[in-house]
Amino acid sequence: MTAHLSSASPPAPDARFAREPRWLDADEQRAWRAWLFSAQLLQDRLDRELTHETGISHAYYEILVALSETDGRSMRMSELADRCLSSRSRLSHAVSRLEERGWVRRQVASEDGRGQLAVLTDVGFAALEAAAPVHVEGVRAHLFDQLTPQQVENMRDLGETLLRHLDPTAVPTPTQDPSDR
Repeated sequence: MTAHLSSASPPAPDARFAREPRWLDADEQRAWRAWLFSAQLLQDRLDRELTHETGISHAYYEILVALSETDGRSMRMSELADRCLSSRSRLSHAVSRLEERGWVRRQVASEDGRGQLAVLTDVGFAALEAAAPVHVEGVRAHLFDQLTPQQVENMRDLGETLLRHLDPTAVPTPTQDPSDR
């Protein structure tokens, strides 16, 4: 196996990295670090509070939310992994833990009989409903209560700009109601 790896050609370098790096200036570096560190601290705080108050980690909460927002409260496992920005194996492990709690069940997809669906149970929906006030209070206290209305508008604009670049399907068009997502 070592011989195979050593004889393999390295991947072609991405053209973006073939030129001199466009280093961040001091203001960009401060902005990047402040945004990155604050986002990490916010995620950590929300996860700790949600887990402490409800026993549901933020990652499990996002799975339950994703399922609750679909018709039939079900989604193909591969789509759910994509929606939660998770690997398929990590999502499968998480769904197994949620199955143990009776919050999610798996079933074969009726359309093709090959894929698996994750289905939010009534017990899981009740757990989500109980956790939602804790989650929203954390988001409000640690994010929105700290910002002015102008900063909230700027945050939305910044988020939508980045989403258009990183995942154009994630940004509602002006004619698309965000609640349809």
